[in-house]
Amino acid sequence: MAHRFPALTPEQKKELSDIAQRIVANGKGILAADESVGTMGNRLQRIKVENTEENRRQFRELLFSVDNSISQSIGGVILFHETLYQKDSQGNLFRNILKEKGIVVGIKLDQGGAPLAGTNKETTIQGLDGLSERCAQYKKDGVDFGKWRAVLRIADQCPSSLAIQENANALARYASICQQNGLVPIVEPEVLPDGDHDLEHCQYVSEKVLAAVYKALNDHHVYLEGTLLKPNMVTAGHACTKKYTPEQVAMATVTALHRTVPAAVPGICFLSGGMSEEDATLNLNAINRCPLPRPWKLSFSYGRALQASALAAWGGKAANKKATQEAFMKRAVKPTARRLKDSMFTQALQGLLPPSRSSQPPTPTRDCHPPARLQFS
Repeated sequence: MAHRFPALTPEQKKELSDIAQRIVANGKGILAADESVGTMGNRLQRIKVENTEENRRQFRELLFSVDNSISQSIGGVILFHETLYQKDSQGNLFRNILKEKGIVVGIKLDQGGAPLAGTNKETTIQGLDGLSERCAQYKKDGVDFGKWRAVLRIADQCPSSLAIQENANALARYASICQQNGLVPIVEPEVLPDGDHDLEHCQYVSEKVLAAVYKALNDHHVYLEGTLLKPNMVTAGHACTKKYTPEQVAMATVTALHRTVPAAVPGICFLSGGMSEEDATLNLNAINRCPLPRPWKLSFSYGRALQASALAAWGGKAANKKATQEAFMKRAVKPTARRLKDSMFTQALQGLLPPSRSSQPPTPTRDCHPPARLQFS
């Protein structure tokens, strides 16, 4: 029986589904260019460039004014509020430049963390107040999708059940509000890579978090076909002494997703989570070669992993425009090309195409079990 109080009309559902499919079509991914003023300042500081609005604008212009062929690799760009209303040196709005290239424009919607009392320094995300009005205005201004990042960490008694449930419900409420205003919500529950936890521990936590998020999305009547997921890859903590191969990361990641993410979700765009440019590309490559069932399109939503080389090449100098754009194009095209290539590899594994190479798929790891040191209470 149909729901008595449908949240969306058929027309709204079709629009949301079409937008989500456009973003991840044909191996495309997302450029996360939504760094706040402070975060961008940290990155500019590394190349000894002053953190001014003009310098931020100049760097964004270099990225957004690359050749139109970038639209074969990038399906969507997430912008910060400041960037949405900035213009290039000829007076053209960045958002219009992106749209002319066939790229979908998105916006960062969360407004930072707030502490959860009685927990080990855990947080929830602010920004629900006035969100509907902001979404409505952004839609009028040409935005078609939003992003909301919830952060959970692995530590003593973390993540707690309170942090998991609170962030899951905030993500679900945000997603519902986005869809009511015609925006596709990117749901981003990030399990931070800080700490010395191993791969199996991260997989266990990631599964718990994702299961809670999709329970909340269902409770809030969110239309999954009109959403995208932006999760962390399952990796060991940065301080973990044991090293894992991209194939091990891929197996743990796809296993966690297979157990928790409904097939109705059209695409999963991984965050880079502090990984180097090369590691982010190699891990995504291995994920798209994983022999487990993958009913979703698996792509990227990278920020630093697409921009670090470009920032270094730029150095704040206009004369470095060509080198900057070449560095950006190289990073943007690389994960997409590998993703398309390895989708053919997976089809060969499944017997849909004759195999064209002799690479062996990764060997499945044992199921992970809840570590004794983690308590969800």
